[in-house]
Amino acid sequence: MQVDDDKLVPLGRISGVFGLQGWVKVFSDTDPREQIVTYRQWLLLKGSDQQSVRVLRGKRQGKSIVAHLEGVDDRTAAEALIGRTIAVYRSQLPVLPEDEYYWSDLVGLEVVTTEAVVLGKVDHLFQTGANDVMSVKGERERLVPWIRDQVIKQVDLATGCITVDWDPDF
Repeated sequence: MQVDDDKLVPLGRISGVFGLQGWVKVFSDTDPREQIVTYRQWLLLKGSDQQSVRVLRGKRQGKSIVAHLEGVDDRTAAEALIGRTIAVYRSQLPVLPEDEYYWSDLVGLEVVTTEAVVLGKVDHLFQTGANDVMSVKGERERLVPWIRDQVIKQVDLATGCITVDWDPDF
């Protein structure tokens, strides 16, 4: 399984409006959160609709991130974008060091124990504070902590497989 550079990677969503001049509030999944505005070209997704927009400015505003998009110059235009998913092409993301992965590259990989028991496929990942967690869906959902070396033994993007040291009964 090779990384698809044309794949769309969701980075957040437009969650509200900010002010009267077309700025939007952004819920960001990037780390750090304000990194989302460093991507100057966004694709806004709603169902099968895609809209390409250029980010003119963006900044942290209190606990939120706000952005001004080209062609969005008033509150009404900004309100029309609420709920849209913000995505970029995989090729726009920085290259990561070896043994680091984007969550979007892990979704869909098969998860197998060190004893060759197939647990299912990665459905999504989430943060808990202590560590990240994979939701693995097979005959049932399993929540597997993302702890390198202790639980996560090997990630092979080429074969589409993650090997874990995990009891299948958990």
